[in-house]
Amino acid sequence: MSDTELDVLLLAGRFQVRGSCAYTLRLVRALADQGVRTRLVCPDASLVALALRSQAGIREIRNLDNPVWSHWALHRLLREVRGAGLPRLIHIQSRRMLKQGSWLARQIERPYVLTAHEHLKPRERVPIDHRWCRRIIAVSQSVKDDLVQRAGVPADLVVVIASGVETDACLRCRAPLAPDHVPVIGTAGPLEVIKGLPFFLGAARQVLAAGRDVEFLVAGAGPEEANLRRMARDLEISHKVTFVPYLLEFTDSLAAMDIFCLPSLQQGLGTVMLEAMALGRPVIASSVGGVSSIVRNGETGLTVPPSNSAALARQILDLLDNPVRAREIGAAARRLVEEKFSVERMVRQTVDLYRELMPHDLSQPASAAG
Repeated sequence: MSDTELDVLLLAGRFQVRGSCAYTLRLVRALADQGVRTRLVCPDASLVALALRSQAGIREIRNLDNPVWSHWALHRLLREVRGAGLPRLIHIQSRRMLKQGSWLARQIERPYVLTAHEHLKPRERVPIDHRWCRRIIAVSQSVKDDLVQRAGVPADLVVVIASGVETDACLRCRAPLAPDHVPVIGTAGPLEVIKGLPFFLGAARQVLAAGRDVEFLVAGAGPEEANLRRMARDLEISHKVTFVPYLLEFTDSLAAMDIFCLPSLQQGLGTVMLEAMALGRPVIASSVGGVSSIVRNGETGLTVPPSNSAALARQILDLLDNPVRAREIGAAARRLVEEKFSVERMVRQTVDLYRELMPHDLSQPASAAG
């Protein structure tokens, strides 16, 4: 069966500043390059550039994720899917759209795959439709273990496929901690409580208090932005901290950094961290969740305990004092990403999964599936 017979509907949530959204955009573009027919539906893609929306074939159906209006939106989705021809498979892009995706699967009698990017929230359930759910893709072993141990998902239903990132942008980047510029220490991603960003600002204050001439960069957007800006003022470091909001892709900001920090309190994998590593940036990350599957302390990055500004500051100062070591760690990180976390590897494994499901489910008429 050829890839041209693979027809997949990707159902995503609203595009926001987070790794799961970057995952969807990379996946849909690369699947098209593989000859896989894709349709991408989401409730809001306003943050995606118009050219990219057209290239990715994004179809917006407003209110798909609205608890009041989702019933109307779902039936609109159903009409459009039937009118365009039924897909062979639904790939739900995150747990945020699981309810909607499993409903659609039942209506059109098609199997679905779900990608899980994050650990479960307290008391969160994962309602799996055992007739139509064929696999759950976990982006790290840590996320898989969480699904199995806390949600009771059967282990053989979950397959680990790590998120992939582009690996060619490093060719255009300067080396980190070059002697001809002021070092930039940064972080990037959604500005949320779980990302531990107050501890990054606390570490920034300690580094500056040590007399270092450095700049700090916070790239991203989210509900904690106002609190973080206020904290920077309260710590009297706002003149040294630059906020760059409203970004869906972080390449330019990451390229401007010399050291990347991921102070998360919990982390499924760390896609933005992988992007920084692909650019040859040394990373300092909290030793939580899926980080351990990427960062070998002292080799491909440095790890610190979560919620510990002092430990983070010490590691930043150590890299500033040892730029050669910082560049060696960054180079090792880049090699690791090229080997194990490329978009090409992610897409190859995903297409292989689609093919695995095809003989059992997707070649059958809808009325006979399951």
